[in-house]
Amino acid sequence: MKPLVLVAIAALALSACATAPTLYQPLAARGGVGYSDYRIEPGRYRITFRGGPGAPAQQVADYALLRAADLALADGYDWFRVADRVSEAGGGGGGGSRLSVGIGAGSFGRHTGVGLGVNHGLDLSGGPSLISTIEVVMGKGERPRGVDIYDARALRQNIGPRSI
Repeated sequence: MKPLVLVAIAALALSACATAPTLYQPLAARGGVGYSDYRIEPGRYRITFRGGPGAPAQQVADYALLRAADLALADGYDWFRVADRVSEAGGGGGGGSRLSVGIGAGSFGRHTGVGLGVNHGLDLSGGPSLISTIEVVMGKGERPRGVDIYDARALRQNIGPRSI
């Protein structure tokens, strides 16, 4: 019984190390945590933020908006409008447990053997990662009224401190 408990504790410790926290940072590796962006044309970007397993959906969406604000300010724009928005669950975490069964047989001269194996595995990764992709159009001057139009400086001041 003691070896089984030790194995379970070791598995939990390793799974805790394997999940990356969701930080506001550039995406360093495929399947990692962070943002990436693609300039479609001047003043128009496609921004993707990938959260770590178990990251709240609102945090992932906020970090995509924060990246849009940073790009707008860096390019000299005052505001941006979200023209398109897609959220999805990405890889990582298989979602639940798995059961597998294996059967084998062999014959050795006058002796025959049959074997049956059953395995039950639990997914300890914390679940799938969330991905938020937005396409933004940037502008200068007074911010127009409407839905999904953000003041880049105000958004940076409000969400920025939460990203540290």
